[in-house]
Amino acid sequence: MRIVHDLAQACPASRSYVTIGVFDGVHRGHQQLITRMVEAAHSAHNVAVVITFDPHPATTLGYEPPPLLAAVEERTRLLAALGLDILLVLPFTPAIARTPATDFLEALMHHLHLAELWGGPDFALGHRRGGDIPFLRRFGAERGFTVHIVEPLTWEGSLVSSSRVRAALKAGDIFQATGCLGRPYRLAGVVVHGRGLGRSIGVPTANLSLPSPPRLPGGGGERLIPAGGVYACLAYTERLGTYSAVTNIGIRPTFAGTSGRQMLVVEAHLLDFDADLYDQVLTLDFIARLRDERAFPTLNALVEQIGGDIAQARAILVKRGAWCVKRGA
Repeated sequence: MRIVHDLAQACPASRSYVTIGVFDGVHRGHQQLITRMVEAAHSAHNVAVVITFDPHPATTLGYEPPPLLAAVEERTRLLAALGLDILLVLPFTPAIARTPATDFLEALMHHLHLAELWGGPDFALGHRRGGDIPFLRRFGAERGFTVHIVEPLTWEGSLVSSSRVRAALKAGDIFQATGCLGRPYRLAGVVVHGRGLGRSIGVPTANLSLPSPPRLPGGGGERLIPAGGVYACLAYTERLGTYSAVTNIGIRPTFAGTSGRQMLVVEAHLLDFDADLYDQVLTLDFIARLRDERAFPTLNALVEQIGGDIAQARAILVKRGAWCVKRGA
């Protein structure tokens, strides 16, 4: 797959099948659309192209963007796995936002030799979404391309969408998020020095850096942080590999004291692990939610609960394959 950042750089070797969108999270609905388009393009000996945007269009249009499910680097990796030929990552500029649908389509035809335009039932492009599906079909009939609409994917009785994944994660519903994504939700950050509170009670944790300024769980920001609570995770570093982990997201109320400050932390205790992680990128895959975060009357009570969390996480993660099949069926 080639990655380009300008339409003029695409230069496909044949006519193109194209789909356009943010594709935040690359959930199962996105996967269905893109996989079908890739198969159709390749069977016709044509090129499969995805056009996506960075930053999120809402930023340029003056709205608060939703918290992202995947940074552009992760989105690129996930899209590449679907068999694309070209991924076009366009900066969503004010000029693009003002481009009429006809001009944008002319550019696609000129630079991509557009053969088919793929999308979902609510697909539209151009200034003020002027290029809706009836318009695109009329224009395509006149200019020699077709419009192919793929019905959205339904799972557990509701449509799969990025907003559904966000709502699930804000509620701590890992089952729903995993089912819609087709994989565990992933969050990565650089391990930074904390206050050493976990180590002081015999449970050292790796503290992940967060977008600045930190926000409470479920708020806006660069990346979506799941709801506060304790989770069973798989933790990975490029240098040291993958380990089971218990991850806490929250404000550590047992240690809150009287300062009144509520700084959100994401901290992971890696099981059967004893090495230095500082300044390394730690990636967390969220497998199951164990419980809410809560304050404990004593440190001994907290340590006892953490022991139970570790035992529960071990049981879940040992059975991870069977768990995913059972819950995701």
